[in-house]
Amino acid sequence: MGKVILTRLARLLATLLAVTFLTFLLVALLPGDPVDTILGQVERTPEIEERIRSDLNLDDPFFARYFQWLGDAAQGDLGESYINSGTTVSSIIQDRIPITAQLSLMAITFALVLAIPIGITGAYKQGRWQDSTTSAGVQVALSIPNFVIGIFLVWIFSVKLGWLPATGWTRFSKDYWGNLKGALLPASALAMTQMAIFSRLIRADMIATLQENYILAARSKGLSDRFILARHALRPSSLSLMTIVGINFGALLGGTVVIEQLFGIGGLGGALYAAITKRDILVIQGITVFIATVYVVINTAVDLLYAVVDPRIRKG
Repeated sequence: MGKVILTRLARLLATLLAVTFLTFLLVALLPGDPVDTILGQVERTPEIEERIRSDLNLDDPFFARYFQWLGDAAQGDLGESYINSGTTVSSIIQDRIPITAQLSLMAITFALVLAIPIGITGAYKQGRWQDSTTSAGVQVALSIPNFVIGIFLVWIFSVKLGWLPATGWTRFSKDYWGNLKGALLPASALAMTQMAIFSRLIRADMIATLQENYILAARSKGLSDRFILARHALRPSSLSLMTIVGINFGALLGGTVVIEQLFGIGGLGGALYAAITKRDILVIQGITVFIATVYVVINTAVDLLYAVVDPRIRKG
């Protein structure tokens, strides 16, 4: 097991190194001069342009700039935003990540709570009306974009019923109830697509699992179907689900831009989008590497959890 952990850690470091290099390279290959984007239409002088180039090391060779930035990043220094003078990239991430992380965790939780019973029902009642009904509902949820679901939820729960706020965000530390009320709609909008993906995956895996010999043996012992589904079929059928949950959580950290804009939430995705439009190089690189780090760490943890969930993998 120790060898497996070391192998996963080595793969994690190699992946992060590749992500940092590709991010730095792609930002460097963006067309146009970053100085023009940073200064915009304001009046400029050669001295100002030279100072920006010096601060961002734009005149240095590519690999010199990359290794200098990588060395600083390894020490926790991701640089400062040139658009928001005096604001460090680390402080931007620290300020925004609680919002996006909460939305992502709530969305994944809502999706799993709905997807697991739907997927189990579809597998257990394969070919019957229960399976057809749940499959149709899942297909509808999968076909509708998140922002359309968000608009519909706002219309129902904010405009018509007045139960939940349509926009804005309250910090959990200030008002936990206000925070939950503000997070319910965007998290629910994000959860619908995830629920559809998870439930279809569970259904497909459980259909195959229910044909295994040990399931037939459990039934021959007189165990109830509910016990067999929960104890013998769900665990081995959850390996693919664990992988997709890890992947989708990482994707949600940087992919909630539209929902954040729709509900007026200042999350990490919005900060990344603003940095891209303003060519704030260090912010782009810092947020991208942070998201990639979380993404890779989660998936490495999921790989190690396989052995906990399925004893066959641990013994193998």
